This record gives sequence, structure tokens and C-alpha cells, in this order.
Amino acid sequence: MADSTTQGQFDTLIAGGHVIDPANGVDGTFDVAVKDGKIAAVQPQIDRKSARSVFNADGQIVTPGLIDLHTHVYWGVTYWGIEPDPVAARSGVTTWLDVGSAGAYSFPGFREFIAGPSRSRVFALLNLSSIGLIAPTWEFNNPDYCDVDLAEKIVEANRDIILGIKARIDRNTTRGVGIYPLERARELADRVGLPLMTHIGYGPPTMEEIIPHLRPGDILTHCFTGGDHRILGKDNVVIEDIKKLHDAGLILDIGHGTGSFNYEVAEGLMGQGIMPDVISTDIHQMAIQGPMFDMPTTLSKFLNLGMSLSDVIERATSKAAQAINLDDLGTLGVGKPADIALFHLEEDGEYSFHDSQMNERNGTKRLISTKTMVDGAFLPQMPERELHIWAGLPEHQAAVFGSPDNFRPNRPS
Repeated sequence: MADSTTQGQFDTLIAGGHVIDPANGVDGTFDVAVKDGKIAAVQPQIDRKSARSVFNADGQIVTPGLIDLHTHVYWGVTYWGIEPDPVAARSGVTTWLDVGSAGAYSFPGFREFIAGPSRSRVFALLNLSSIGLIAPTWEFNNPDYCDVDLAEKIVEANRDIILGIKARIDRNTTRGVGIYPLERARELADRVGLPLMTHIGYGPPTMEEIIPHLRPGDILTHCFTGGDHRILGKDNVVIEDIKKLHDAGLILDIGHGTGSFNYEVAEGLMGQGIMPDVISTDIHQMAIQGPMFDMPTTLSKFLNLGMSLSDVIERATSKAAQAINLDDLGTLGVGKPADIALFHLEEDGEYSFHDSQMNERNGTKRLISTKTMVDGAFLPQMPERELHIWAGLPEHQAAVFGSPDNFRPNRPS
């Protein structure tokens, strides 16, 4: 914490909120001062006259801007992508990690038209497949798209925003080619010295084939999937090889999405002390229609599974930053970028939340985003683009949440 009297006049003071900053062990009522786009002070009482603008955060939760470690924000070029800034403004997410939407051939467009113009921060994992996620799946069906040499050149030319490698490994993406794409993704990650995020769900390949290619520091996304890649093995005990890898540093990431979060698996693993290291959304054209909806809803599910508010925030701020070596983000440390999220926490309601299979759990808590600040400026609320023509939910979810024609930013009821 800094001495506010030495900082000069502040641009903005976020006053009187309950600040939760796990990176710095802060959890209590503090004021947060911002100057020149940076955190200038975090103190119990800062003179209101020292700031040009004061935002009264009394009764609100104030956190570092959320980092969503699994997203798809390549709007208009891929099957999945949403536009990042409108969702950032209403959800508290200040940093998006797009995971594999772009491959080598489409990455220049991602950089020029998505990451560059965005007011929220946009980073990427490069898809090993040179065509990326243009279509819903099948990107590895042609082994010629597993061009490690080309992908390495793209990484080396874009290390400022490419933070890792992504490979979806399931029965659709690898149809007919087996474990080969994961072998090549492992080779690429090792060549460029970056973490590999591996998507799991339904085989083939099997988890027994996938596990040997995972390393400490890698990210296993959809870690609480209900598919046959579930890491909850026989007798509802975590697979021993996964436990060993996790103990050694394999990062378990939620990646909720439309099909990749199961309450039974979550409860089974958390009951054994296996907590997610990162809570992410896998946000895309379908997932924003439900049951995922957005980051605050996803975090609320884990609050109602018994995690503390501080632990939930940590997994969407400092732990997410650590996973991809973004040392300046996910923190309210003095001198760091003033990326800040504000929320109301409702604690005595009656809400229903669903997993991807539409299993229901009731809860009393939910987070509601109120403001999102990036580089010291609040993001304006802005309209979201209409959903793409193909953006329909699976039948079992559409029966509850309706058709894309009825879409609006939604919340559990």
C-alpha cells in the first residue's frame, strides 16, 4: 500500500468498497486511487478531495479486473467468437485469453481486427491447426493442418500476445487421426517454450492416451467435464496420474462453455480437495445464451458449491494471471494497470443454476457486475451484436433458455 499524499492528485477514487485482492492479501474496506491509468494507492481512508472523480463503491465488491482464461472472441471469422468489449463492460472481465480461435493462417487478422482495436485486453493461445476454429470442429481431421514449422514462425513473430498453444483433443476434432495432433501440439509447445492447453471431453482418444503428453505448467481445460474424459475415475476417485501431474503443477481450468461443466464431477472432485486452479467461461456464441451466461454467473456457481468469495476471485484474477505469466494483471498492486471490476454480491436470494447437462442446483448467492475499468477508464455499456445464424443451443438447453431469436444478456432466475 502506498502513501496517497505522495502521489499528487488522483484521477479517480473508488471509495468505500469491500476490496478483495488475493494477490496482495487484501480483503476489507479500502479506497482505491487511480492515476494515469495505474493503481496509485489502496488505503482504508483517502481524502476525497484528492481525486478529480469519486465513485462511491459503498456496499460493493471491488476486485482486480477479471481474467478469463478460456474464451473465443474472434467475432465474424470463426464459428464461436463473440465481440469482447460489450461483454467486458457488463461482466467485469478486463482480460480475455482467446484459446485457439486463430491458427497460423488466420492469426494476422486476429491481431489486426480483434486484439488491436479492443479496449479490453486480448491475448491468445495459437491453435496448432493452421485453420483454427473457422468451423465448429474438425480442425485436425486433415493432418496437413498440423504444420508445426509454420505455427512456430507465427508464435515467434507475435510473442507479445501469443501466450501458449491450444489443441482440442476429442472424438470430433481428431476423427480419423487419433493422438497425432496432440503429439504435434506437444512438439510445438516445447519448441516455443510456452504452456499447452489441452481440451478434453469425449474420446477417442482416451485419457490414457492423452495423459502422457501433459506437463506441469500446462493447462487441462474442461477439467470438470461430464464426458468420458472425466478425470473422476473409478469409484469416483481422481485419476492417479492426473493427481500426480496436478501436484507437480498441471493447471486445472474449468472452461464451462455449453458442454463442459458437470456438477456431479465438480462435487466429487472438490469433495476430495481437488479444486479448480482457474475458473473460466469458455464463452462463445452458444454459451452466452446459457447455462454459462457470463463470468459472474460461472463464479456464482462455485460460490454456491462452497468456495469462499476470496478463493473464487483468486481463480479469476491472480491465479489466472500466473497460469500465463501476466505478472502485471490480476492485481491491485500499486503501479499496476488500473483494471478493476465492481460487483454486487446478493447473498440471500433463491437462484437456480444449471450445468451443461442441465442438472440443477439451487443457491442463495450470485455476483452481479456493476462496473468494469480498464487502464483507469470505465468501459461504457454498449449493445452486443446479434447472434450468428447458426448459434443455436443444444436441444436440451434450448428447451429451457429458448432460441437465439429471444437472446438477451441473461442471468439465472
